Amino acid sequence: MEIYVVKSGDTVYQIARRYSTPADDIIFANQLQDPDVLSVGQALVIPTNEARRTVSRGDTLYSIARRHGVSLPRLIAANPQIADPNRIYPGQTVAIPADGREMREIAVNGYVTDAADSTLNATLPYLTFLSPFSYRSDMLGNLTPTFKLDTTLSGGYRTANLLTLTNLLEAGGFSSQIAHAILTDQAVQDAFLENVEALLGQGGWYGVNVDFEYVYQFDRESYNQFLRRLTERMHQLGYIVVTALAPKLSEDQQGLLYSAHDYAAHGQTVDYVVLMTYEWGYTYGPAMAVAPLNMVRRVLDYAVQAIPAEHILMGIPNYGYDWTLPFVQGTAARSLTNVEAAALAGRVGVSIQFDQTAQSPFFRYYDGDGRQHEVWFEDARSLRAKYALVNEYGLAGVSFWNLNHLFRTNFIVLESMFSVEKVL
Repeated sequence: MEIYVVKSGDTVYQIARRYSTPADDIIFANQLQDPDVLSVGQALVIPTNEARRTVSRGDTLYSIARRHGVSLPRLIAANPQIADPNRIYPGQTVAIPADGREMREIAVNGYVTDAADSTLNATLPYLTFLSPFSYRSDMLGNLTPTFKLDTTLSGGYRTANLLTLTNLLEAGGFSSQIAHAILTDQAVQDAFLENVEALLGQGGWYGVNVDFEYVYQFDRESYNQFLRRLTERMHQLGYIVVTALAPKLSEDQQGLLYSAHDYAAHGQTVDYVVLMTYEWGYTYGPAMAVAPLNMVRRVLDYAVQAIPAEHILMGIPNYGYDWTLPFVQGTAARSLTNVEAAALAGRVGVSIQFDQTAQSPFFRYYDGDGRQHEVWFEDARSLRAKYALVNEYGLAGVSFWNLNHLFRTNFIVLESMFSVEKVL
């Protein structure tokens, strides 16, 4: 696989000839809605047998070898045109030998809140775990499905289903009070655990994924104790436990989203933690990258000090946002898929830019009413940069929010850098 950034005058068919790759393969890989419309700056994945990387400022052969899972001697041997391996320069092309790549196996989790079978069939081969956002609790510990998933579908792809448990309200939004009841009321907690066991007993589940958000700060230790009890019980029954954690930058970070999430306690207790490293750019906030790489790094810098790296799944967003400018507090951005974002740039005829600090693509355009918009999303370049952090920090793997919509580019990039662990 290679990544090509569209230049002025490019067409799919010219790019296909350049890489000796069928145009239909490029159209399919990038889910191009109109192959005749490309945007300058648009990143395309090119299915090829040999990967090549264009050297960026700060790159060394060692950093490139580490990023792609290749031994340094093997990378040097594959690039005899480089006279001095200690000196490479921006714009230079480095070949990544396909037969020499030591593909590291990682765990991959994906959340869904709803998804067509056709989307799941295209997605499940690339997942270790599927976490349908499926059950919400109430103040009495009862569990109600938010949507039903055919748990037998995953079996053919050896993908393990995780029963996701939340403190969501029926009307939407996380409830601190529901979490408080489950964490502190013994009778409610007992009922909750019995209901979890009953659901697991129906079959088709590999474990549980606990996503309790906006937990009161004074319930922090109660949450830790609950997780110890839950994990001991699940392990006795042969199930794993995963928890989702807010993206903290320090142990004492304040705020309802953060304070009760004890990184060290979760890391010592459960099998995996999902770090929700996204939503810096969010629906009701100002326009910015959803998961800027510099901020993701800051979370990981703290996280690996508190949690064993081999227990961490780094969150990756599978969506973007379209903000109307200027930003006004209380207004909402429009959510859109990564495929829709790239197609929108083509329709309105603007170039896609790439922010080097955030390692994320974005563009601005004017709508029919003369209002300016700013769109941030993910592409092959931003995904490659995020996946490189998995090797850099020695993480267990990644977790996607969410996989309701297929983004084929994501899995092509993933597969070019890793193999996916299968536990079934």
